[in-house]
Amino acid sequence: MARLSICLLVIFLAIVAEAATQKPKKAKKCRDKKNYPVCFKTKNLYCPPQCPRDCYVDCATCTPVCSKPSKSPPFLPPPPPSLSPPPTTSTPPSSSTPPPPPASTPPLSPPPATTTPPTQNPPPPPGSSESAPKRARCKNRNYATCYGQEYTCPSACPNQCEVDCTICKAVCNCDRPGAVCQDPRFIGGDGITFYFHGKKDRDFCIVSDSNLHINAHFIGRRNEKLTRDFTWVQSLGILFGTHKLFIGAQKTATWDDSVDRLSLALDGEPIYLPDGEGMKWKAEISPSVTITRSSDANAVVIEAEDNFKIKAAVVPITQKDSRIHNYGIASESCFAHLDLSFKFYKLSGDVNGVLGQTYGSNYVSRVKMGVLMPVLGGEKEFASSNIFATDCAVARFSGQHPSSNSSENFEFANLHCASGIDGRGVVCKR
Repeated sequence: MARLSICLLVIFLAIVAEAATQKPKKAKKCRDKKNYPVCFKTKNLYCPPQCPRDCYVDCATCTPVCSKPSKSPPFLPPPPPSLSPPPTTSTPPSSSTPPPPPASTPPLSPPPATTTPPTQNPPPPPGSSESAPKRARCKNRNYATCYGQEYTCPSACPNQCEVDCTICKAVCNCDRPGAVCQDPRFIGGDGITFYFHGKKDRDFCIVSDSNLHINAHFIGRRNEKLTRDFTWVQSLGILFGTHKLFIGAQKTATWDDSVDRLSLALDGEPIYLPDGEGMKWKAEISPSVTITRSSDANAVVIEAEDNFKIKAAVVPITQKDSRIHNYGIASESCFAHLDLSFKFYKLSGDVNGVLGQTYGSNYVSRVKMGVLMPVLGGEKEFASSNIFATDCAVARFSGQHPSSNSSENFEFANLHCASGIDGRGVVCKR
């Protein structure tokens, strides 16, 4: 009997010693985000010695306790008196006599009273619940100090940006010379921002040179309060040499970032680009054409050797966009369209088109500066009969390389860009 007692005692001591050496577990966190947002976010609270393996966090005091706290917070009764004055600000004198009654009513008032304090704290939770801005990184190995560094997209373009490795900073793709975005907003080769609305369901030549012709197909919606259409670029028809390249945004009613809505074709043959950022497709033609995904879906970089580079992204018109700009877009279509950024390697001084003319050697801007929305006209001179037609009035296409290269005069890395009219335009100076 004595041996049995000794054995049991040794086992008990061993269990106690093992428990003492074990690290206490984390307390079950506070779940009341509405009333105790600070404690709700607090982590790494450990159980006390009295109950090292199982405990809870008392949201009111934000400390670990052994027994599960009651749902009604112990510290709520005192706050009501301090929160009740606002509603009774019109009768301050009576606030000296009410203390006795509130003392009997606090137990009944906590539920309604707890709904008012949160109205002072909601700003943080909503901010955290909104989709966080996307991040981008420098992908140019030539900039060793910036390569691989990740940055948050600016507030002006939280869902789409890139890192300018020369300055190691995240920038909006649509705020650089050669950009065509939104309700078509163009930034010309001279750095001046302007709008060209065109007309819905029509094609317009935006670049026309001896060996490069680009037509844009506009989609849109008529606002009866205006004399023009709301328009967006839905697709491009690009001619260079003897080749035809098509880039388009497929129509969709609902938007999902993970579903690829890009449509690509070269010389009438569909291009099937593998999924995943960085995946590449190359056409062994002359000049060679390379298409690379810049994100898992809906964004690519297209480059024709010694001719042009285009960054294209399919984006929707959100309900928020529609509400802000009064587009009046219903749920049957989100008007998926292209946001574009162009870089040209060989342009002649005679280049023309809505965007192309701004790279011409003798171009003088016709845009009226200083207005809220500087608009460029000329629908008739830029209109094309179809997406691959070269019959616009300013067409220059022949399929031959230009003898001179005016684009060599545009070194955008040396341009200083800034907005002088509260963000509505971008002006660049060499």
